[in-house]
Amino acid sequence: MPGTEFPGDRPMRLMPLLAVATLLSGCLFDKEPEVVRLSGETMGTTFNITAIGEDLDEAALAAAVEETLAEVNAKMSNWDPESEVSVFSASTSTAPVPVSDELALVLSAANEVHEKTGGTFDVTLGPLIELWGFGPRKPEDPVPSDAEIEAALSSVGQARLLTLDTAAGTLSKADPKVGINLSAIAKGYGIDAVAGALQDAGIDDYLVEIGGDLVAKGKNEQGEAWRIGIEKPETGAQGIQLIVSLDDRGMASSGDYKNFFEQDGVRYSHIIDPTTGRPITHRTTSVTVLAENAMLADAWATAMLALGHEKGMDIAEKYKLAVYFISRDVTGGEDTYITSHSTAFKDALGTN
Repeated sequence: MPGTEFPGDRPMRLMPLLAVATLLSGCLFDKEPEVVRLSGETMGTTFNITAIGEDLDEAALAAAVEETLAEVNAKMSNWDPESEVSVFSASTSTAPVPVSDELALVLSAANEVHEKTGGTFDVTLGPLIELWGFGPRKPEDPVPSDAEIEAALSSVGQARLLTLDTAAGTLSKADPKVGINLSAIAKGYGIDAVAGALQDAGIDDYLVEIGGDLVAKGKNEQGEAWRIGIEKPETGAQGIQLIVSLDDRGMASSGDYKNFFEQDGVRYSHIIDPTTGRPITHRTTSVTVLAENAMLADAWATAMLALGHEKGMDIAEKYKLAVYFISRDVTGGEDTYITSHSTAFKDALGTN
């Protein structure tokens, strides 16, 4: 959903550079470390985990990761009709209902980003997703009319339609039709949850990636900084725009250049602005965010792409967010790009 995106549909990817670039020099481990690599599918996309340490039990780690991801999906998945969020969305009751601590945490973070972006990030965007053909409908379906957009907007607006009472641990909706789509923040939460499981196992050096978003801590198997590549916004290519060192941070990118449809010569991005009910039209094509965890990086990356460079940069500077923008050059054509970054992003890079 834009304000939000869909599971498995984050087109920008962040790439650990073990295979695509030379790693930075760093402090070596005292002895050869053990490395466990786990991969699989979750949340409609793939995951890749690298854990580094001593006396690692691969089977136990795999079981812990599987259990953690299953728990996240049981609460956050929009694809599982029995998940906590799906049951809430399907309910027509407007009475407060108890919610898990995990769901309350994610919704609290979503509320924070929603407020700071003036509603540009919104977890109730489902009606607009379906209307524009990025849900069950096909992209070639007719472009929605103004009346259809206005009708969909009546069921969109999390500040107006959702009430999270953190003290009571309850959630309620003002309209029985309101649903919640967490696909622009739950993936990041899942990454953090897996990282927490690794920490609980005593592992301090790891990288957890789901669908291109990730969190990294400590050092890689060479005892060097984790190096992450930001993809160039080119359809059909996988070049590296920028390399970033990452330690104890979440990182997420969002782009509009691979998921869109065209009709009557007009390009419609899958990123929808919930304040207008329409796809974005600005020239910002990808955004990368560094944050204290993957959950916030996930949410802010989508929010910043929906906002675009001009509005997004103002908010990034106001809240000291580390954000990197790639935009199409107005004077250079569709395949020419310019980059910019917030002060906090430059500070986060240090001397690298």
